[in-house]
Amino acid sequence: MAVAGIDAGSATTKAAIVKNGELSAYAIVPTGANGRNASAKALEEALALAKLTRIDLTKIVSTGYGRRNVEFAENAVTEITTHAKGAKTLFPSAMTIIDIGGQDSKVISLDEDGRINNFVMNDKCAAGTGRFLEVMARTLEVALQDLGKLSISAEKPAKISSMCTVFAESEVVSLIAQGEKREAIIAGLHEAISKRIAGMVKQVGLRREVVFTGGVAKNVGMKASLERVFGLKINIPAEPQIIGAFGAALIAEEGTIIS
Repeated sequence: MAVAGIDAGSATTKAAIVKNGELSAYAIVPTGANGRNASAKALEEALALAKLTRIDLTKIVSTGYGRRNVEFAENAVTEITTHAKGAKTLFPSAMTIIDIGGQDSKVISLDEDGRINNFVMNDKCAAGTGRFLEVMARTLEVALQDLGKLSISAEKPAKISSMCTVFAESEVVSLIAQGEKREAIIAGLHEAISKRIAGMVKQVGLRREVVFTGGVAKNVGMKASLERVFGLKINIPAEPQIIGAFGAALIAEEGTIIS
């Protein structure tokens, strides 16, 4: 039996194929201007990797920002539920999930059985998200994928006082003009995001173990910064960007839908 989960995010769309409880294949594509096309493309790419076709799927469940627009999905489930399911399956001891995506960030608190105790979500602005880091990387003339390794080489983080994308960009420009090193500026940006996330975590309560998911989890500097702020080790999945899609597929396999 094979099932699929589609995470229709604002920046990227992810598809995961699960067979007998195990991840069989996945695909990540840019969402672009047409989310429906992105969902279909992600699914077809994942199916090709799994050497399957749509007729081999018994159920498809969607999640994410555009979950209601995935017309070929039988059910739509919130990303809070699917991230909790995916993270808890990969890390059975997980109690706190930090997810930082392209346009939003969320913190989810779980109980010992994997049920959601509480959550908080920032989806009203780009502060502290992947989009925020994209803007800063462009301002610093640094490739997005290089931010992490540059930041961990900094001797001391620069001070960034604003998390508003527009104001923070102005701060970065001023720091560059003052001769501040790029490494220190990037480390300062990561520290500012970590402190913002710490404020969100405080609202739900920090419980070990902590799992970090979403595209920003691929940034080694962001992981290091969060670990410094919280004073503990943070777990990251092998592919942190697909946890929502993976969780949606697991829910599809179980056959119990909780929106």
